[in-house]
Amino acid sequence: MRYLICWLLFLSSALAQSTGEKQQVLWQKLESTINDIDRSLDGVIGVAILDLTSGQKFLLHADEVFPQASSIKIAVLAELYHQAQTGKLKLNDLYTVQASDLVPDSDIMGGLTPGVTRITLRDLATMMVAVSDNSATNVLIDRVGMENVDGLMTSLGLTRTRLRRKMMDLKAASEGRENISTPGEMMILLENLYRGKVLNKEMTEDFFKVLSTHKSSFIPRELPEGLKIANKPGELERVGNDSGVVFAEKRPYVICVMTTYLQRERDGEEAISRISLAAYRTFDRLARASEYGRVISPSNSAH
Repeated sequence: MRYLICWLLFLSSALAQSTGEKQQVLWQKLESTINDIDRSLDGVIGVAILDLTSGQKFLLHADEVFPQASSIKIAVLAELYHQAQTGKLKLNDLYTVQASDLVPDSDIMGGLTPGVTRITLRDLATMMVAVSDNSATNVLIDRVGMENVDGLMTSLGLTRTRLRRKMMDLKAASEGRENISTPGEMMILLENLYRGKVLNKEMTEDFFKVLSTHKSSFIPRELPEGLKIANKPGELERVGNDSGVVFAEKRPYVICVMTTYLQRERDGEEAISRISLAAYRTFDRLARASEYGRVISPSNSAH
């Protein structure tokens, strides 16, 4: 009996190792694909991918600091919800649109009536995410406080994720006060939010509901329609980023891809979309396959 138990334990261990080795091959192929994209890009790229099920990661230049452009709005959104949770503000607090708040690239705010239109802070957050409205973002930055956004990042151990200026503040940008982060730190921020380490369950669900508002972005570009993706892209001259959580069924993951020093911005966009598609194909197979790699679709019969 003792011999039989030892044999079964050995067999179980051997099978688990074999399964792990096959899955590791998929990760190696994903790594190879990303490295090929990196080599072909005329620019610098950083990548951080996290399997939220197994904890496995892929990191490429993940500790390098990149300009965030509008991707920093993820941090602003996190602090907004953090303050709503602690009672410093309410998401349904009303704001009256002011002409003095308007800056370029404010597709929604620019069309509202100053001094008349009143909208909630959550409405501003939706505008900030869905159309990257810069005036809405600046109102929220004023409301939550730039130092509080950075304070939240520091409390999470994210010392290189910093909100240093408001949107469209070209003077601050020319002086080197750029909004920054790393692929690795943005990955950690999104993981902490996903796992409920920053907000309670109700706030976490609403945070990701707002962040998954449909938008023009790079991570979802080649992915299936209807797939829930909570992300925020960002673009500047010679810079392109996108960071988010892909809620793939049974295998959600975090993906953060940042590019800079680009010869052409479009090349950065395409690189992000190609890496996103390669990652999705890997996680989709891991989610739908048995431990041996067999996939049985609903319409198929077993043979």
